[in-house]
Amino acid sequence: MNTASDSADGHRWLTDEEQRVWRSYLHATTLLDDHLDRQLQRDAGMPHMYYGLLVSLGEAPRRRLRMTELARKSKITRSRLSHAIARLENNGWVRREDCPSDKRGQFAVLTDEGAQVLRRTAPGHVTAVRQALFDRLTPEQQKTLGEIMHIVAEGLQPSEAGADLPWLR
Repeated sequence: MNTASDSADGHRWLTDEEQRVWRSYLHATTLLDDHLDRQLQRDAGMPHMYYGLLVSLGEAPRRRLRMTELARKSKITRSRLSHAIARLENNGWVRREDCPSDKRGQFAVLTDEGAQVLRRTAPGHVTAVRQALFDRLTPEQQKTLGEIMHIVAEGLQPSEAGADLPWLR
């Protein structure tokens, strides 16, 4: 049986139980991501990431965010965001606006058509999330999962200036 202690080569390997938990986590998150992506492709013709962008814009004041802020919130690089916004623009769901106070800055703005797509798509997406995750857990398990994910996210997202995260570059 593996232990978490340092091995002869100086590495701290996962215990058998940690390995089981890690693989279960990877398996479940891969299946969940695929399930939600397929649901959104089927119901709205968009990947899960695009839906997340529309949600962020829909929740923002005046349905608009600076592109850098949207990249940070979405945890994607600016170049990946730019490509996604271009696709959403082609659908008529988002438009870009220049930032009057910063010649290099731009805003992504959720259009009325984009807001309608979001309103039509949200009920099916919430149902898919509920069936895939929340309906399978007790309220106590939901609370514990939320606490665990908060701790993991906090540890992986440094708050200090200059953190080397792709969406901050």
